[in-house]
Parts: sequence; C-alpha cells; structure tokens
Amino acid sequence: MLRVNGLRLPLDFTQEDLLRAAAKKLRLSPKDLTGLRLAKRSVDARKKEDVHFVCSVEGAVPGSEDRLLARLRGNAVQKVKPYQYELPTAPAPELPPVVVGFGPAGIFAGLILAQCGQRPIIIERGLPVEERRRSIETFWAGGGLDSESNLQFGEGGAGAFSDGKLTTGTGDGRIRKVLEELAAAGAPQEILTDAKPHIGTDRLPGVVQALRKKIIALGGQVRFSTRLTGLEVSVGELIGIRAAAPAGEERIPCRRLILAVGHSARDIFTLLDWQGIPLEAKPFSVGVRIEHPASLIDWAQYGRFAGHPALGAADYKLNCRLPNGRGVYTFCMCPGGTVTGAASEPGGVVTNGMSAWARDGQNSNSALLVGVGPEDYGSASPLAGVEFQRAIEQAAFRLGGGSYLAPVQRVSDFLEGRPTTGFGDVLPTYQPGVAMGEIAPCFPGFVAESLRQALPRLGGQLKGFDQGDALLTAPETRSSSPVRVLRAENFQSPALRGLYPCGEGAGYAGGIVSAAVDGIKVAEAVINCR
Repeated sequence: MLRVNGLRLPLDFTQEDLLRAAAKKLRLSPKDLTGLRLAKRSVDARKKEDVHFVCSVEGAVPGSEDRLLARLRGNAVQKVKPYQYELPTAPAPELPPVVVGFGPAGIFAGLILAQCGQRPIIIERGLPVEERRRSIETFWAGGGLDSESNLQFGEGGAGAFSDGKLTTGTGDGRIRKVLEELAAAGAPQEILTDAKPHIGTDRLPGVVQALRKKIIALGGQVRFSTRLTGLEVSVGELIGIRAAAPAGEERIPCRRLILAVGHSARDIFTLLDWQGIPLEAKPFSVGVRIEHPASLIDWAQYGRFAGHPALGAADYKLNCRLPNGRGVYTFCMCPGGTVTGAASEPGGVVTNGMSAWARDGQNSNSALLVGVGPEDYGSASPLAGVEFQRAIEQAAFRLGGGSYLAPVQRVSDFLEGRPTTGFGDVLPTYQPGVAMGEIAPCFPGFVAESLRQALPRLGGQLKGFDQGDALLTAPETRSSSPVRVLRAENFQSPALRGLYPCGEGAGYAGGIVSAAVDGIKVAEAVINCR
C-alpha cells in the first residue's frame, strides 16, 4: 500500500479533486486510482489570503509499487503497511485483574484486558455517564455538588465532559488503536483522518457507554458507586483491595491492580501515602479560563475564510517564556464552547471548558496557565501540590460568595488592577454563574503577575487575544495531576508488587489519548506479567 502526502486542496475539495491531485503526484491517470482513500487532513492557515487543506491518501495502485517509487523523488510517496494492533496472549489468571477508575486510562486498560479474555473487574466511584450527566447539570443549575459523581468523577472521567480533543504529542502506534475503538463505538469517523480530531461533549457519553457494553460483553465487570478504600498487602505483594460499595464495605481478592483514578482523586493519593506507596510532588499549571467571541478567533486565524463551513470554529495554541523564567501557555482550547464548573470538593471553585461536536457556541475559550513546581508549594510533602491547588480553589470560592460562583474579570480591568463592574462584548458562559470583581486574590502573587505579563505577549501572537472585553474566569487548577505515583520499568510500584499506577492521575499522561495509550501499555504489562 502507498501513502501520498502533501496534497494541496481547496476548502471545498471533492473526492475527484483528491484523486486528481494524487494522480498528479504519482504521474498516473486519475482513472487508475479508484482504491485510494483519505488518510489525513489538516488546515494550512499560515497565509490568511490562502487558507487551504493539506491531505494524504492511502491505497493500492496498479502495477509494481517498487517500480513506481523508483521513478519518484522525495518522500511525498511512501510504502506503508495497514495498521493492525496485535493483542497480547496469555491464559486468564485465577484472580481477575482489577482496574480502579473508568476514565480514558481505565476504559482502555479494561478493554484490552477484556479483549484478551482476562475478565477484568472495574470499579468506579462515580455514576454511569447517563446518570452522571444529571448530577452535573443539577450542579450547573445551582443545585448541590455531588462529591462522588461530578465533572471529575464518574464514567468517562473528566474528559467525558470536555471538547473531547484527541490530539497528543506522543508518537505511539497505539494511538491508532484508540482512535479505531472510539470510531467503532460511535465517535465521528472524521477522527480517523483529521489532524486535530475531536468528538464533542454531546457525543462522548454515547461512545463511553458503547465501550462499557463492549467490555461487559467480553466478560468484564463494571461496578459503579464503588470507591477504593484500602490495599491489602502481604510481604510486599498485593493480595486484595477494600472498597466502599452501595451494599457496604467490600473485599475484592486481587493480585494485579491497575490504578487509573484520574488527576483529582485526592483521597486516593492520601491513602497511598498513608500505606507507604512512593509518591512525589510534580510540576503542573494553574491559571484561568479566557473567553473571546468565537468570531474574533475565527477572523484572527482564517482571515476572509472565517466562517467557511469546511473549517468550523478556529483553535489556537499559544505560549511564551517570561523574564521571570515562568512559562505561560494556553491549554485545552474549546472552539465555540463554554466554561464549566468542575468542582469535586465542597468549598472550592474549579473551572474547565467544553465544546459540542458542532463547536457552534458564541464564545471560544481556553485555559491560560502558569507553570508551577514543587519549589512553589511551600512543603516537601509529596501531597504539597494538592494543598497548593486546594488553597486557590477555596480562595476562589470565598471570592465568589460561597455558592460556587466563579470570580470573573475583564482583561482590561485585570491588566489595570481594577475590579470589573460590567461586561462588554463578551458575556460569560460559566455555569453555575459568575461573580464580577477581581481574580488576583485567588492566586499567589507570582501567578497573577505572570498572567499580566503574558497577556500582551500572547496578543502579539494572536491578534485580539488580549482585547479588553475578553473574560478571565478563575481558577483553572486541574490541568494535570500534582502527584506522580512512582512506577518501575515493569509499570509496577517499586514498593508493591501487583500495583500498576496508570494514566493522568498517576502522572503518566496528559489528555484523553495519552491516558488511553498508557492504559493499553499497562494492560499489556499486566497480561505479560508472570
């Protein structure tokens, strides 16, 4: 099979245009290329007067591929093998492996175990995604916070109520396995070809449910409202776990435990520390959600092509290094999306962002974050980063009046150090609601000052980013885990044989796809362990 790269095509290209461009690159007739299919599509918007797609196609071509390649120059045409994930093979163990947490890492760890006949038991502290949605929407509407099932906890993890972005900086081949499983579970087929794939909050719950049903059909179990409360250990080896379940305290015999609890499972980090499992504080980032009109971002990125139906809402990715040595960057950008309440503990305000598949909201938002590290936490404890997060979230709760309203401030007011008393062209989308005023009191002084220094610099990279009416909603604190649960090369804890720290919560991933890939890798390690 051949892959043809670098095909430049207009925004409204057809299949015929695609074949014609591939034929020209291959020096063949278009009628000979009926077997080629679109493999990758990305937007080239470097020149605003000439926004277009760059595509790759794959498929068989007539005649000898080697002879064809010999007469073509460069690497625009390559021979490739169709991707196929090879499942590891091993007999089913006497005791099924247990997975704690049913976010991306836990889902894909459980899926691989189930596909290999391992009959995994998966426990999840929160609710099934369809019930979880109701508890989240109740909170957003001003109702009470469910500390066990919220935007952080429950089937699908934090990613289930986000934009569903599937981009990652890793080059692991297992990414294709993740995308194919998501597409088979009902995700848009475009995720297999788009350079920046996403699923959307409105479609993710159905995909997650389909993956759960697949795991169960393959012999796995998924137990909701079941929270890990203890590890049972004998001579440095795991022999079981304890869990709080709807029927009461439960003991589950277990010699292989995949810990995929997510970045907000603070009680689990405390439990691990108490039981002597090696942890370390790790760097992460804190900041705000910044909101602009989606039309402003579209125009800044696409110029006169803004609004073209083939493009959708525009995204961005910005970063700068400040004279004080801090890095400031945008993260988890949600085109045409909303800012959401993401608290998981009483008495703290947390923000996040989400977009539907259509990305057709009035505003676009992203996290605007300042890097922090153990030297900032004020303690040598491995849990010091958790307390650093918590202090910011509780300060925001107090600023918001003690009812989960988020502090919000216009960019111009923030830069000039005055409270916001009214909105301009941008209205806040945050649910449960906002409290106008100042955001700086939420943060250590260096965080607020770094944001002030960064905004004009980032405005120089993206026109309008630092416009005065843009809104800053505080705080964004859950960008990644503040803790790393140490593991050795065999993916097990160095202090406890049979414990496999996994995914974003354990400090080994940073998003849906990288967490899912880590879940696959850890499941392979469990299966191959003798």
